[in-house]
Amino acid sequence: MLELQKNQPILFTSLDQWLSRLETAHPVGIDMGLARITRVKESLGLKFACPVITVGGTNGKGSTCAFLESILLAAGYKVACHTSPHLLRFNERARLNGADVSDADLLKAFERVEQARCRLSDPPTLTYFEFTTLAIMDIFANAAVDAVILEVGMGGRLDAVNIVDADCAIVTSIDLDHMAYLGNTREAIAFEKAGIFRTKAIAICADPMPPTSLINHANAIGADLWLMGKDYSFTGDQQQWGWTGRGKRFSGLGYPALRGANQLLNASAVIAALIALHDRLPVSAQDIRNGLALVELPGRFQVLPGRPTVVLDVAHNPHAAATLAESIEAMAYHPYTYAVFGAMADKDIDGVLKPLLNTVDYWYCTDLPTPRAASASDLAKHLCAFNKEALVFMDPGAAYQAALDKAGEGDRILVFGSFYTVSGVMAYRNNQAH
Repeated sequence: MLELQKNQPILFTSLDQWLSRLETAHPVGIDMGLARITRVKESLGLKFACPVITVGGTNGKGSTCAFLESILLAAGYKVACHTSPHLLRFNERARLNGADVSDADLLKAFERVEQARCRLSDPPTLTYFEFTTLAIMDIFANAAVDAVILEVGMGGRLDAVNIVDADCAIVTSIDLDHMAYLGNTREAIAFEKAGIFRTKAIAICADPMPPTSLINHANAIGADLWLMGKDYSFTGDQQQWGWTGRGKRFSGLGYPALRGANQLLNASAVIAALIALHDRLPVSAQDIRNGLALVELPGRFQVLPGRPTVVLDVAHNPHAAATLAESIEAMAYHPYTYAVFGAMADKDIDGVLKPLLNTVDYWYCTDLPTPRAASASDLAKHLCAFNKEALVFMDPGAAYQAALDKAGEGDRILVFGSFYTVSGVMAYRNNQAH
């Protein structure tokens, strides 16, 4: 490690060193606003020479990015995709042509961002998300790709990803989450999400009941707004589904490889985006079919092979929990369901629990390795208020093993409540396998 003065770069030789430093580089972890990151972006000279698609919303962002990436790869394009947060390795946040970028590429990009930051007079500090997002964008801008997909972190209008003027912006769903930053009504949150829309650029909204604030903002700036149920729609039966929108129709589509109650909403928005971008990124019906069939995304209603059945889902707000409950109910019969549950303290914990109270028979609450997390004992108190008993554990792996020891072969273990809960169980399973 090389420590230099304030206006000179601080450089590191490993990804772990960089990430540890970035966790404390800015006075607060979340600092909404684009002024600081825009200065560094301009110093870096960041520009994209291909279409950029941004994806915001409350739930469904990761699935939407995965669908876009999979279909565009199936069509033969070179694709860059940024998502967050990661589950097991930071590198998951940046993919080039379906593969995670290397530590070496990230180290070079971190160095370029730090040098660009230090070239400025009175260099601003950046949050972990701002710095890493800039570095990933820098890798993509220099990678000679045909399309760039960028997942918005939180909100939209003041999110770091919004320093880029997207050719197409998708808002997946709008619900109550991150209310301390985004507002406590759907109207207020929708206005923040709609901040990723641009004048004369494509704006897709997948929410079937979009708040008026989103529609009004899109119209006020002159965006080309596509609304679910108005500009495009889908129909389906048990075997297949179809999509219709603005003079285009696809029938006989197979269901996406991603399972879950809302995946057709996400997939439909993706098809709308690709039809709107057809002049620049043409895709065929077969590309869409192949992309939907081959898509993968860990932790989103992911049903693992083997017995008992294990379901991993990062659902962490009431809307996502209600969708998870719907998806669980659609599964085959299981005599008992065990839940490994860990969550952040600032979430609507009761709202997340309620949809699953009648589905889960045994609760295993866990601490999580972050100061933001609610303790396992606090989560158990929430369940006690619903007349449910819960066991408490110090980490997700221990909670999962206890559930595994109790569950029968025909039973089901549900792991949910946070990315940390799911990643903890994934890491534990990986360690047990080696």
